[in-house]
Amino acid sequence: MATMHPSYNPEHFRVIHPLRDAPEQKCSSEGLGPLAMTRPVRLSLAVLRGYLILMTLMLGYHVLDLAGVFHAIR
Repeated sequence: MATMHPSYNPEHFRVIHPLRDAPEQKCSSEGLGPLAMTRPVRLSLAVLRGYLILMTLMLGYHVLDLAGVFHAIR
């Protein structure tokens, strides 16, 4: 049978606004080499690149269609 503790002891945290906080030491990226990518990562990045190119072309076509560029050619 579980026991219930009648006393509630909440923890208190001090909140410091980021603008009033002391600046932290930044990490340096000097001396780091290129990141090794596995085959699935490289494939997923290529698929993402193709998707973004396709969506950009579709957006460009839609904008030109709304501007009436294709209607003027016909």
